[in-house]
Amino acid sequence: MNLEKYKGIIPAFYACYDELGEISESRTKELCNYLYKKGVKGLYVGGSSGECIYHSLEERKATLKYVAQQLKGKLTLIAHVGAPSTRDSVILAKYAEELGYDAVSAIPPIYFKFSESSVYKYWTEIMDATKMPFIIYNIPQTTGFDLSINLFKRLIENQKVIGVKNSSMPVMDIERFKATAGEEFIVFNGPDEQYVSGRIIGADSGIGGTYGVMPELFLMAEKFVSAGDFENARKIQHDINDIIVALCSLNGSLYSTIKEVLKLNGVYIGSVRGPLESVSGDDLNKIAGIKALIDNAIQKYKG
Repeated sequence: MNLEKYKGIIPAFYACYDELGEISESRTKELCNYLYKKGVKGLYVGGSSGECIYHSLEERKATLKYVAQQLKGKLTLIAHVGAPSTRDSVILAKYAEELGYDAVSAIPPIYFKFSESSVYKYWTEIMDATKMPFIIYNIPQTTGFDLSINLFKRLIENQKVIGVKNSSMPVMDIERFKATAGEEFIVFNGPDEQYVSGRIIGADSGIGGTYGVMPELFLMAEKFVSAGDFENARKIQHDINDIIVALCSLNGSLYSTIKEVLKLNGVYIGSVRGPLESVSGDDLNKIAGIKALIDNAIQKYKG
């Protein structure tokens, strides 16, 4: 299998709503075009940044369909199919396969505290449902389940498992997963705040929730890391982290803030779905300043 198509900057795709808060086909495709023109490697569709846990099964299928219609064959498309039930996860995986996605991925099951054997069975049943490559998604800070090396070893015995999207905060986790699985396996850096350090310690690629609002900066960071220019890589990570702190500083969801910045860039994809909170009041006056932080950083490293 050619794993090169999974190496690069892969934004986590945002949920796109119309004025009534319903999934919008036109706005989904508008965001597809915007990110495609930025030169990203692929898209991770239907994950945390896509507000997946607040969408019905049919809404999730609609987003997968609209993205595939717009970008199949143009970018690497990874469908996140994790859902509260194995049944729904399998339905989404099969649908992604029908649409021609390159791979599927899933968080562990949520809400109840699950044993490793339960999580293993859940992920394996998703894998068994299609012929597609599978990418484990480890994000313990939101799911409450931390992927152990022992379970990881069991999972990678299945040849369908080609990678892990690791969003745990310890950078050492990336190094351990890479050391365990070897070179013919993709480790995706998850925490945007540590993209550079994640890449240096073993990550092959990155999937991130803030990539979509500043793809230029992550593309430049990847360029610096690939060239061994670690001084500039460190500097751009510093600027990225300043922006992430600003994005998280308002009274509202991170994704609402991101969507307000995108709106100033001419890409209007609505706000967020409750219980996620929209940015409002005086905080809306701070959006232009966050956009300026991004624009200034882009200009600093351009060329």
